[in-house]
Amino acid sequence: MTQPRPRSVLFDHDGGVDDLISLTMLLAMPHIDLVGVVVPRGVCFLQPAVSATLKILRLFNRSEIPVSAGTLYGINPFPRSWRVHPYTIDALPILNESQAPLATPLAVAGHDFLAHTLHETASPLTVLITGPCSNLAKTLSDEPDLVSQIEEVIWMGGALDVPGNVRDYEHDGSAEWNVYWDPIAGQRLWQTEAPMTLFPLDATNQVPVTMELLHRLARQRRYPLSDFVGQCYATTVGSIPQAEYLYYMWDTLSTGYLGAPSLMQFRQLYTEVVPDGNSAGRIRAVTQGGKAIRAADAVDVAAFQEYFLELLKSPVHQAKDR
Repeated sequence: MTQPRPRSVLFDHDGGVDDLISLTMLLAMPHIDLVGVVVPRGVCFLQPAVSATLKILRLFNRSEIPVSAGTLYGINPFPRSWRVHPYTIDALPILNESQAPLATPLAVAGHDFLAHTLHETASPLTVLITGPCSNLAKTLSDEPDLVSQIEEVIWMGGALDVPGNVRDYEHDGSAEWNVYWDPIAGQRLWQTEAPMTLFPLDATNQVPVTMELLHRLARQRRYPLSDFVGQCYATTVGSIPQAEYLYYMWDTLSTGYLGAPSLMQFRQLYTEVVPDGNSAGRIRAVTQGGKAIRAADAVDVAAFQEYFLELLKSPVHQAKDR
């Protein structure tokens, strides 16, 4: 597998199970310099999502990494049953064994923190978004010139040639929730020059979380990260009623791109975001106009699982040697 190149990353996540696993992955990747984390308000219950974020940073001895809470709200609230997930993760024993004080989140709104960090960076940053894109959309709407400070935006969002996962009144089911939460923000981001790599449901549907994967994690639970991730995924059992699989690697696949890009295939296409109406939040391909993006299209699933499992053998305190 081709060795990934070093990157400096700003991470914007919405506090879900796979978001917090993604944070763990970033911290375990030796070539990634994580320069900050934003947790949006309203997508998850904010207090436990921020708390779990801070505890994961403490686990890695990386409490110096700044964390900012968002202040923006979406048009279409996430189901409450999804928003409660960080309460469970925040209570897991491995995150509460240490009695060291947690760092204090920044007293600045998420979109302002993004703007400040982009202003201060000496070289362009990668922005990884595993929730709605509202913070970055507002940052670039307020200060369009900051797009020159972005090397790449990686976003888990959208459904191009597969059905969406939105089941809501007066909606045709074509949208994915991270876009549907704030479709106007999606449209605004599409009006910028930010280079976009999208991980739509077309790709993430290929990487389910199965009982076999949980059993493989269990067999390597002597590694703290494997134990933690296995417990996180175990909390999702039954979250998709009557489904063949427990969950999907939505955000973890998107994050894994930073460590194993050669295991994924992409296509180039022009797209637009539908801001309202029965298809609000849909990202669709267009033949004329639209924003040029790279969209993940295929995954070497077996190889990606091997990469994921190997990454989770990493020591949690490797940061001390940086």
